[in-house]
Amino acid sequence: MVEVTSRPYSAPALEKGLDILELLASEGEPLTLRQLTDHLSRSRNEIFRMVHVLIERGYVARDAASDGLTLTNKLFSLGMQTPRTRGLVTVATPILDKLAESIRHSVHLVVANRGETVVIGVSNGGSDMNFSLRLGYRRPLIDAHSGLVLIAFQPPEVQNAMIQASMALMRDEFDSVSLHEELAAIRRDCSIVRESRDILGVTDIACPIVQANGRAVASIIVAYVNRRGIVPDHEATRRRLEAACAEIAAQLDEYRSVTPERTPENKSPERKTR
Repeated sequence: MVEVTSRPYSAPALEKGLDILELLASEGEPLTLRQLTDHLSRSRNEIFRMVHVLIERGYVARDAASDGLTLTNKLFSLGMQTPRTRGLVTVATPILDKLAESIRHSVHLVVANRGETVVIGVSNGGSDMNFSLRLGYRRPLIDAHSGLVLIAFQPPEVQNAMIQASMALMRDEFDSVSLHEELAAIRRDCSIVRESRDILGVTDIACPIVQANGRAVASIIVAYVNRRGIVPDHEATRRRLEAACAEIAAQLDEYRSVTPERTPENKSPERKTR
């Protein structure tokens, strides 16, 4: 007889809500209430009550025409409010804006999260036409040029963990030897310049934001639109991008040295009420 190990704590209502959020996040299209109940093997009444609360709190939106349910950007917005992410965006945004204006192409600030890239900052530049990704856009690390740059500037054990987490999200297998050769080349060049994996006429130019310990905390990728009648200058753009990343890294170190994260050890004392 197999013994079932019980968890010390459980919160069934919370777990139902998290199941709904995780399912909606994993699906590429809206789901109806019926589809949610089928996927989660729960009663319609259980799901209905939880969905109603999630809609009221702004985590889920319902399409009036199709009754399809989708996630809103509220979870992403909450993630953006963490001290580490907020500090990175605060420091990087004015430098991204200046870079985008000077090169006249859109630039994206990207971090890694659970095997994926996540766009946490976008600046569109001053051109009459450019290509940009939406905030919160995700893609497996090993299938994104910005992700490869992030992986390349990590210790071996962190690299391996990032690659494994990313491969779990991929449908097609990757050649491990070719992948590590590409990572070595990126580390040598401190950048990557490649044609977009998806969009014809767009060249991806990406560089890491490297901390003093040699690890990349984020990457910046330029979506360089190659236009008729204009000779592209990818190398000049790469140099400006590299300089911008170095400037962000230096300012980020300074910002964090004077703005420590709030932990149990360094949080400010609570105010006493009279």
